[in-house]
Amino acid sequence: MPIELLTPFTKVELEEEKKETDRKQVGILGGNFNPVHNAHLVVADQVRQQLGLDQVYLMPEFEPPHVDHKETIDEKHRLKMLELAIQDVQGLDIETIELERKGISYTYETMKLLTEKNPDVDYYFIIGADMVDYLPKWHKIDELIQMVQFVGVQRPKYKAGTSYPVIWVDVPLMDISSSMIRDFIKKDRQPNYLLPKPVLDYIEAEGLYR
Repeated sequence: MPIELLTPFTKVELEEEKKETDRKQVGILGGNFNPVHNAHLVVADQVRQQLGLDQVYLMPEFEPPHVDHKETIDEKHRLKMLELAIQDVQGLDIETIELERKGISYTYETMKLLTEKNPDVDYYFIIGADMVDYLPKWHKIDELIQMVQFVGVQRPKYKAGTSYPVIWVDVPLMDISSSMIRDFIKKDRQPNYLLPKPVLDYIEAEGLYR
């Protein structure tokens, strides 16, 4: 797994590297997904295509390890919305390990379990440019970068740059956030085209975020 700083890293280069091994190449996009929206899906799909990954898993956290505690809705709703969002979408799936473990989710602990469970898989952990700035503060980051390859995607208002080994992937910038969608719903504004229609229908049917 490459550990040097690579910018940009093309699909062709990754394919050349993959020719030397039969190992599976899997992306992980973690998050609260409260709710999942189209920017999440664009990032997951574009990273999968541009790096030629076999699969990208959306991994909902049970409880985020943030200092500023963030309220979230029950995981059953977040999981159901993810299922609705990726139904019939090739190359995207869901990893539920953090929901099953409960408690606070630390990426190092999660990826240690996944790499031990799947020793024939190379993992690519996808993060936004805003999260790249916080990498020095991540739990056991030095061990983590030996375990996974970080993939960074640009986000509006954030400038990419880090001394850590990150593959940067160009993804269409979409200034959409879960908090924006929740705010729209509270104000009785329809967040049309910001998230998949089946997800919006589920939110309305369950009366979420009101």
